[in-house]
Formats: sequence, structure tokens, C-alpha cells
Amino acid sequence: MDSQNTEWIINRRDFLKSSATVGTAVISTSTYAATTTSKLRFGMVTDPHYADIDSRGSRYYRQSLAKVKECVDFMEQQVGFLIELGDFKDEDSQPNEALTLSYLRAIENVFRSGVKRTYHVLGNHDLDSISKSQFLSETTNTGISPEATFYNFSLAGFQFIVLDANFRSDGEAYDHGNFDWTDANIPADQLGWLKQQLNANPFPVIVFVHQLLDGVGSHYINNASEVRGLLEASGKVQAVFHGHQHAGQYNRINGIHYYTLQAVVEGKGEENNAYAIVEIDADNNLSVIGYRKATSKNLDA
Repeated sequence: MDSQNTEWIINRRDFLKSSATVGTAVISTSTYAATTTSKLRFGMVTDPHYADIDSRGSRYYRQSLAKVKECVDFMEQQVGFLIELGDFKDEDSQPNEALTLSYLRAIENVFRSGVKRTYHVLGNHDLDSISKSQFLSETTNTGISPEATFYNFSLAGFQFIVLDANFRSDGEAYDHGNFDWTDANIPADQLGWLKQQLNANPFPVIVFVHQLLDGVGSHYINNASEVRGLLEASGKVQAVFHGHQHAGQYNRINGIHYYTLQAVVEGKGEENNAYAIVEIDADNNLSVIGYRKATSKNLDA
């Protein structure tokens, strides 16, 4: 396995892009538009863990509402779609289904207030005191069946695939906190679906999944190597984007980029927000442009 973990090594081009945000989170829409000839830009945010509860350690749950609002307002005129990579909401110390649903509705209302096309990736905390069907009934994945926990869509000559790793080793789906968060798996039927999508579509592919595929450990999908094998065999996958591991990280394994975005919930104040735009150029090279504490990175084809 050809694996390169760069631990956020940034080259000069990355630095010049990311330095535009030093001292301020964003640049103006007009400035951004003047510097890009991309064929598609999409936005990413992850791990808001929104709940109307007091902070615990480094996690500032209430502040995530305003942080996501900043992201949405910035993205509105700049991206073709906006996707959140999981752990959209959280829960009280004593799980309460009704309160959890109210947190989900509140953060979804903010998330849907700007960009017209929005998508969700299921995370473990999304299922701590509700079911997958309850989560999906309160959120919108544009143009996707409201029952689908994993799905795909195409845009601008790319296929985008969203995976759901919220299954226990025994095959049971995460539901109302019936799981150990370290036991994440992609079951056989979903692997079959993934292989079919990769084989059926000629487009280059970008994958989104909450838990990580680029290693072994508590934050990683148990059958990650099997999933990577399918992605590599297709010869079509350019990048995989994760949440879950709040500090963020980057790997390149057998030609595929694995980028983990930093979490919104970590840290007090707007300066500790994190979100990113992914820019696809005419040659299908990808560039992650990070805002606030998110890291910029070139992901060349």
C-alpha cells in the first residue's frame, strides 16, 4: 500500500490560498470570483454537534448555530452545493428524543437558509437518541430519496457518492444510541451498491463518509481496507472527504486523496470555526480552500 500521511504539510500554492484568510475568515464574493476559472465549486462543513447545552471541554455546542450560519452565508453565492459531513447535532447528557429533534430542526433551518443544493452524511452522533429515518425526515438531500442513507448524484462531469458507515459489526444499523462509536462498518449490501455505482458511471468520483477510511483505529471504519480496495480498483476515485476526527488530517493512499475536515464544534468563538470550498478546475484537479481554522490543500489528479 502506497500511503503518504503529510500531517498537513502545505506547499507554496496552498499557503498563498490559505493566507487570504489570515486575520479574517472570508474574502469577498467578488474577489473570489475574480481568481477562479473552476468548472465546479462546492462547500463542506462538518461536526457542528449542535445542541442547546453548555460547553463540555473544548466543545462549544451552542455556538455551532452561529458558526454554521457564517458558513452558509459565505457559501451562498459561491458554490454549486453544500454538504455537511456528519455529527450535525448532539444531545443532552440525559438523552431526550424530543429535545434532540428540536436541535436537529434548528441546525437544519440554518443549513438550508442559503445554498439551494444541500446534502448530509450520517454521523454517529446523528443517531445517539433518534433513528436514521427520524434524521432523514427532518433534513433535505436535494433530489435524493428521503429514505436513502447512502446515495449518489452527478454534477459538472463528476459523480459524488455518499456512504453510511453507521452499522455495527453484527450488521445492525445505529439507532437511538445502540452502538459503540468505535464500531463503524459498511455492510455487504452497501459495498455491492458502491461497486455497481463505480462500474456503471464513467465520471471521475468524489466520496463522502463520516468515519475515516485511511487507516486503522477508533476513528476508522472497521472494513476500511475492503472499501479502499473497491475505490482503487475502479480507477475513478480522486478524493474521499471525512469528518469525525476533529483535528483533521490528510493521507494519500494508492493515488487517492483522503482529507479530513476540522470540526466546527471545537473551540470558542468565530475564530474557531472551520469550513472549506473545494474547487475543481478544467483539468479535474481539486483544491481545498480552507476558512477560519480549516486547512487548504491541493489534491491534484
